[in-house]
Amino acid sequence: MKFTLYSRSYCHLCQDMLDALMRLQPPGQTFTVDVIDIDQSDDPALLAKYDELVPVLFADLAQPELCHYFLDEAQVQKVLKT
Repeated sequence: MKFTLYSRSYCHLCQDMLDALMRLQPPGQTFTVDVIDIDQSDDPALLAKYDELVPVLFADLAQPELCHYFLDEAQVQKVLKT
């Protein structure tokens, strides 16, 4: 399982979401989180799209976001069960 978190380095909500997500990692079932700093990205479209929404969490970039601003534990748990 791999999550993608669009973030900013100075964003406390971003760090809070990452910390909360990591606490949901089930014993024996690891997942990875790609943290993408939209301000450091070479893709200006990321900044344009997520500028006011960070943090934004995805389980699959081809699917809609799981949540933004605050972690939706129910959505993450649903993904982890599949």
